[in-house]
Amino acid sequence: MSILEGKKVIHFIGIGGSGMFPIVQILHGKGYTITGSDVNEGDIINYERNMGINVTIPHDENCVKGADLVVYSAAIFKDNCELAMAKKLGIPCVERSIMLGEVCRLFEKSICVSGTHGKTTTTSLISQILIMADKDPACVIGGKLPLINGYGKDGSGENVVIEACEYSYTFLELLPYMAVVLNIDHDHLEFFKTFENLKNSFLRFTKLATNCVVINGDDENTTDTIKDLSVPIITFGIEKDCDYVGCNIRKEHKSFYSFDVKHKGKMLATIHLSIPGRHNIYNALAAFAATHHIGIEPEKIAQSIGKFGGAGRRFEIHGTVNGVTIADDYAHHPEEITATLTAAQDMGFNKVWAVFQPFTYSRTKMLLDDFATSLQIADKVVMTEIMGSREVNTIGIYTKDLAEKIPDSVWFNTFEEVENYVRKNAQPGDLVITLGCGDVYKIAKALVK
Repeated sequence: MSILEGKKVIHFIGIGGSGMFPIVQILHGKGYTITGSDVNEGDIINYERNMGINVTIPHDENCVKGADLVVYSAAIFKDNCELAMAKKLGIPCVERSIMLGEVCRLFEKSICVSGTHGKTTTTSLISQILIMADKDPACVIGGKLPLINGYGKDGSGENVVIEACEYSYTFLELLPYMAVVLNIDHDHLEFFKTFENLKNSFLRFTKLATNCVVINGDDENTTDTIKDLSVPIITFGIEKDCDYVGCNIRKEHKSFYSFDVKHKGKMLATIHLSIPGRHNIYNALAAFAATHHIGIEPEKIAQSIGKFGGAGRRFEIHGTVNGVTIADDYAHHPEEITATLTAAQDMGFNKVWAVFQPFTYSRTKMLLDDFATSLQIADKVVMTEIMGSREVNTIGIYTKDLAEKIPDSVWFNTFEEVENYVRKNAQPGDLVITLGCGDVYKIAKALVK
């Protein structure tokens, strides 16, 4: 039985989060009465209030009275006053990932996009293709899609497109009509403990698919893992004999690529990317395969991809000030940093500055040498101290340990020191790109301001 059955009023604790907002939009659109609370005001809360949703700042135990169901984000502490009151009143409480699974089941054909790298870009691409094809999908995206100026939307169509994260087995709460696997790489091993456990989680995810699974046929970790399923496996790639092949790849302008798409040997369309980097060929191919499989015409897919200029925090250009271009990217894994900085070096700037915020002590320790290698693609590396997030530094790892492996790199304890150093030393014609999944984007915004 669905946890939504018989429920009318749903209260969200942490309603201002980007991961909560699309769920709120979808449930609000389906007729549920939504209330919520958070600790700070913000743009998302303003959007929600404009939708007619009552949002309380800060948390207040009285907010949950009258609710039939309470949804809380992973960032909410177990001793939160609203959670305590809800339990006291006997109101069912579920974490966001559980509710995302329920939302997934509200739609006939869900497309769930997983992978270590590229999830947000590919989820955004698929969403844009379906929207521009007038399919009116619902969307749950990990970054802001410029086409809708948001992290997601409700939809009247049969599709919901969901960014499916493996961390903490979140994606196992979903019921995908189509499961997409972009790649499988070494990440979140502080949670999974071993790479085999991580790979097994992706196998379990794909076994939930009811119609088909779309995978990167060039990624050996994926092809070794995803096999012997009860539904068809559709492959995409550029190096091997895949169902959807990107061929005749050419660089038409700096780091922007074009390529042809063939399906089982038949020419379907030509793609002209408006997002930089060779790695985005794979993201575009995944989006092409997924949407073509459900019936979108190749030319419409190609046009939609060509008009996609990127999702928020994915090589997002914030502006050019005094000749210095300021950008921001969510890259927080060595493979992502390599892809982003390689694309940046292809774009013709005098020097590329990487301003990096390491995220979590365990990842920094485990991938220290890989981080050092990837960051050295930049001409100049500036770093902040590690953002611990959910972790405590019990292993004694610091940014200085990473800096020692990167010649001529510098690091600072505060964002203000980083900003001052970059302002003093960056020259006209340079690109400064902030990297990381924490709050390092604030440096990019401050530099422009």
